[in-house]
Amino acid sequence: MQRRNFITVLGGAAAAWPLAAGAQQRAMPVIGFLGAPSPGLYAQYAAAIRQGLRETGFVEGQNVAIEYRWAEGQFDRLPALAMDLVRQRVAAIVTIGGTPAVVAAKAATSTIPIVFMVASDPVQLGLVASLNRPGGNVTGVAMMGVELEAKRLELLREVVPKAALIAMLVNPTNPQVETQSRGMQEAAHTIGQQIVLLNASTASEIEAAFARLVQRRAGALLVGHDTSLFSQRELLVALMERHRMPAITPWRECVALGGLMSYGADLKDSYHQTGVYVGHVLRGAKPADLPVMQPTKFGFVLNLKTAKALSLDIPLKLHAFADEVIE
Repeated sequence: MQRRNFITVLGGAAAAWPLAAGAQQRAMPVIGFLGAPSPGLYAQYAAAIRQGLRETGFVEGQNVAIEYRWAEGQFDRLPALAMDLVRQRVAAIVTIGGTPAVVAAKAATSTIPIVFMVASDPVQLGLVASLNRPGGNVTGVAMMGVELEAKRLELLREVVPKAALIAMLVNPTNPQVETQSRGMQEAAHTIGQQIVLLNASTASEIEAAFARLVQRRAGALLVGHDTSLFSQRELLVALMERHRMPAITPWRECVALGGLMSYGADLKDSYHQTGVYVGHVLRGAKPADLPVMQPTKFGFVLNLKTAKALSLDIPLKLHAFADEVIE
């Protein structure tokens, strides 16, 4: 080969290198991450999703990229954030923080795979056709938190059997609030327990709800399963302590902060499973064929230090039933 031709070929190859590098960058799949709450409150759950991805062979920054969009608790921002991810042509969208995020994602695209983690029944919400055969472009993990409300009431009654009135805190904007409230009323009626429902989602509404339950002389509190209420867990526990209110929540995190007890599915494990499903989708699995998963790990957590502060005698059978006791 003549020297001039060699230089021409070499120059052409050099010019092609940046293009090849760009093509490789574009070949890396991009996951759209749509979060309803603020990143600080859900950092550990985002990490659990990334752990699930790693177990399926995808490591952020190495062979997969993640575009994060957080609504910071302003749910009206979710539709625009979802559309932004669609314009980015992401390979999949994973939603975090409950129903509003997945509803926004589903409205934004009928083709990009969506993997959710919700507390409500996704069939009732219209997200999937059935748990076994979701159909469409949406699947994920359903916590079925509402279905455990009756069990939480039973556990609370074991601790405060003489409470004439028990209050239940619910978020009126939750799509399943009617089902949640009706189910609790039926469960309370079955065991002869008087119950009052209090609506709240924002910090000011929660404080007002506590003022009402004190005014009504409620003997205990049950916190309904809801993303907005979970995001306000520090405030909830502070108000429980201030008003010396025996309470049960769906979340271990509240007990770790000083709450009395919790019963529910393991959130980290469920978000981890969500990450595994995203990995399956990136490898070619279709959401329509991936059954909606349900939690396999449940836990009853009891804080004996808080029980002592409230002068409560915890029955021995609850000690035995507890998966974790904080002393």
